[in-house]
Amino acid sequence: MQQIVNQRRIPAGAKAEQRIRDILRVGREVFSELGYERATTTEIAQRLGISEGTIFTYFHSKRDLCVRVIQDWYDEIIAAMEGGMPREGTARAQLEFFIGTHLRLFLIHGTGLCALVLSEGRAKGQGLDEVFVPLQRRYTAPLMALLAAAQAGGEIRADMPLRLMRSAILGPMEHILWDAIVSGRPVDIDRTTQDMIALLWPALQPQNLQAAALGQFYGEVSAALARVQAAGGTAGGAAGSAEGSEAS
Repeated sequence: MQQIVNQRRIPAGAKAEQRIRDILRVGREVFSELGYERATTTEIAQRLGISEGTIFTYFHSKRDLCVRVIQDWYDEIIAAMEGGMPREGTARAQLEFFIGTHLRLFLIHGTGLCALVLSEGRAKGQGLDEVFVPLQRRYTAPLMALLAAAQAGGEIRADMPLRLMRSAILGPMEHILWDAIVSGRPVDIDRTTQDMIALLWPALQPQNLQAAALGQFYGEVSAALARVQAAGGTAGGAAGSAEGSEAS
């Protein structure tokens, strides 16, 4: 006996495409403001001035709509990362771009969508966590490629696995985002990016470069001390000559 599978036929055409864009836009707003649990398709429909059934013409469920919202947001971030990465720049410049762009795009629309992604989007039970595995792999691919190329070129240390270095970079950024979500305090993205580079880059340096940098530092300090001592000796000699002239 042949089984007949009922498949929902999604309307096609320019009008339908515009409707989908509108639902996704307002869906992003509602999920950002209320979170996954409190958000409803009724609220989304009311804001759009359409029936709730119209939403289900294009999306099977609230979960499907939320998944599409998250996927589209990640697509925007990934496109910005891949398109803006300074390919000819140094590893340090590329890492600075990655950190700054990550923070800027995760906070550009406020903390609501960021909170959705960092908390409810990864929570077990919603069925949303499975969506993040391929998205996270795509999202971290530019960072992993950056680190791999820098390691092959000797710009960063080769004695640490790439996955550990990736976690050392992403971990502090997630903490910064969580602090912004919980505290409500604005993040100075440029300053935070510079501070993170100042913290992370020395730790990523090969040990021989660290030793060279330390040697250079000691050399500069020694030279500065020598100049101070020389200046002090000159001043002392001049003072002694002046005293001798007065005595005579």
